[in-house]
Order: sequence, then C-alpha cells, then structure tokens
Amino acid sequence: MPHVLPEPGALFELSADRIRRAAAEEWPGEPMTLGAHVPSVTGYVRRVHLAGRELFAKDSVLGLSLVSVLRGVAGDGGRVRAAQAAYATSPTSLLAREAAQLRALDAAGIRVGRCAGYRRGVLFTEAVTGPSLLDLITKEPARTADLMTGAVRGLAALQSPAVVAAVDAAPIAERGIDTTFRRKFNGISGRAYVAWLGFEQLDERTRRGVVAVLGAVVARLLKLRLTPAPGPRLVVYGDLKPEHVLFPDGPDEQNPVFIDPGLSRGGAHQDNAKLVSRALLAVLTATPVHRAALVVEGIDAFTQDQARLIGRGERRMWLRRLMITWLMDSVNILSTYLAAPASLPLPEHARAVVDAAPALCTVLDSVSANLTAGTDPDVVWRLALASVTRAAVR
Repeated sequence: MPHVLPEPGALFELSADRIRRAAAEEWPGEPMTLGAHVPSVTGYVRRVHLAGRELFAKDSVLGLSLVSVLRGVAGDGGRVRAAQAAYATSPTSLLAREAAQLRALDAAGIRVGRCAGYRRGVLFTEAVTGPSLLDLITKEPARTADLMTGAVRGLAALQSPAVVAAVDAAPIAERGIDTTFRRKFNGISGRAYVAWLGFEQLDERTRRGVVAVLGAVVARLLKLRLTPAPGPRLVVYGDLKPEHVLFPDGPDEQNPVFIDPGLSRGGAHQDNAKLVSRALLAVLTATPVHRAALVVEGIDAFTQDQARLIGRGERRMWLRRLMITWLMDSVNILSTYLAAPASLPLPEHARAVVDAAPALCTVLDSVSANLTAGTDPDVVWRLALASVTRAAVR
C-alpha cells in the first residue's frame, strides 16, 4: 500500500479541535472563539478570543516542524493522529517545557509573552502587540547596534539561579542551531534532503544552482566542527531572532518583550549568532537597498561590542564560532522553506527568503570557503559583511 502523506487541512483541523478542547478544560464556561491562523513552519498557531481577551494558542505536532510532518517524517495521517494523542499528555513534550520556561522567565523579571495556560499539550500565551526588533531595524537602520544590544541586555537575568534550575530541569536543546543542522544534514539522508530542495518553490535552473551551492556549504560546515567553548556552559535563549523581540510600548522602550523561548545550555556566542544571522538575512530580504549598508554597519558595531566582553585570547575563536553558527542557521531556515510543501501557509517573510536564495547562497559559499581555508576570523568577518552588502545592492 503506498505511503500517504498527511493532508494539511485534516492536520490543522485536528490541531484546531485540540485547541478548542484544551480551552474548554482550562477555562470551563468561558466563551471562546478561534481567530486567524498564524502561518508558521514549526507549529500550529491560532489567535484565540477568550472572554474579552486575546491569546495565542499553539499546538506542536509531535515536537516536529510542520514541514517535516507534512513530508511524512512521522508517517501518514493515521499514525500522526495516534502518536499525537500520547505525545500531548507527556510532561516532557515541547510545549510543556516551553510553558515552564515562560513561567521561569516571568518570575525572574524578564518580560515575556506570559503563559496564560497549558492543557492537553496546547500552550496559551498572552498576546503581545507592537513592532518587532526586525521592524525597527528595517525602519531605523542607524539604531541597529543599540537595538540589538538592548535585546541582549533585556536577557541579563537568564543566569539567575531560578532560571538556571528551570533550564536544567527541562531544556529545549532541540531548537539549538548546531543540533538542528546536524539532525538535518546527517550522512546519506542529509545529501538526499539537499538534492530535492526547491522543487515546488524555484524554477529548475535556479534550483540546480541553489542545490549545488548548498551541498558544498553543508559539506564544509560538517567539517568545520564547533569545538566546545571554554568555561561553563551558560543558559542561552536559544531562539533569539529579531521577530521574537517585541516593543509593545513603542520603539524607545528599554525593556523589550520576548516570545517563543528555547532555553538550554550553550556557548556565549549562540544568542549573538542567532541575532546576527537573522539580521543579516533581513538585509538581503527586508531592508531597502539604500539602508542596507547602515544595517550592516550596525550589526558589525554590535558584534564588536559583544566581542569585547570576551577574553582577549578567546575573541577570534568566539568570532569563528559565531560565523559558523550564523552559516548553519541560514542553511537551516533556507532549507526548511525550500522543503515546505506548496499547501503549507508560510510566514510573510518566507517568500522573500526563497526569492533571495541565490544571493544568500553566494554569501554562504564565500564565507564558508574562507573559514575552511583557515583565513583569520577577523578577515573573514570583514569579507562576509562586504559580501552581504554587495548581495543586497544587487
């Protein structure tokens, strides 16, 4: 019998039904209506209107990305449905851990989209409105360095004893950039995965070029193994991208609000690398060309300031780790979008990333080749920023 892939409509209706039942149990007797579906490649997210307040409801299907589920990684629709029934009740499910992390962050004084409830594997969080860090960088490029620094400053309490204890009890290590990269591109299956990327998103000529470059970049990154950073492994936010840093009180507020944590232990470079990676991606996809140079200058100033916090003898290695992690993150997100079935609604910026795939691959190819050649990290960094600026101008 042929393998039948899960059908998006049926999968989403199951998630919507789980959200309805979870809300009824969490807030019995309170009226609830489902609002708009929020496109995502990771989980099923809906706006929820509950007794006069707006929440976000998130359902994670087996802790996997929706792209993986719809591509059949967990089997057909029947197998997914049966496995999800057990997964949703597990105290170690992804969203159970995220709920615990949100509560720990809130208790430590870090502003987050608070956990409003958790039931039946469904996480409900308070809605946060206002511009994101990505929005502000795009609109006010001269403030890029200060805005990125403010995001890092807002997470100063990550190393507080209560947060550390919560992370050690329930980490979300699977959201780590290196972990995701190694999982995706492991051995023969990883090469096969790269080979069929882009069939539904790119014309054949563009697809062949992108696949060839991505294959070479992945091969280099698998050889550029990240040696463990010296010293204790810190608590890292894990998914610190500009879209997850919000300014509900306006662009001048000093303490932003954070959403979608993926706390775990890691090196000091990891959160900086995620911010840098997604900010540089924005230069290629969302930033007007005439502002691109200003954003790149701000990213450089932010990175140099962060490097000064590292011991002098470790700065070059820290910068090398940051660049390798940046490349891995860019490959992760681009490959996810290129693997997404056409039937899956994608976030608004995803189309821009796919359209920018050739330019992004040019940057990844250049930087990974220089790192593989053993070029001094400071020189590679300068060349990398120049390549981003050139690609943006095109």
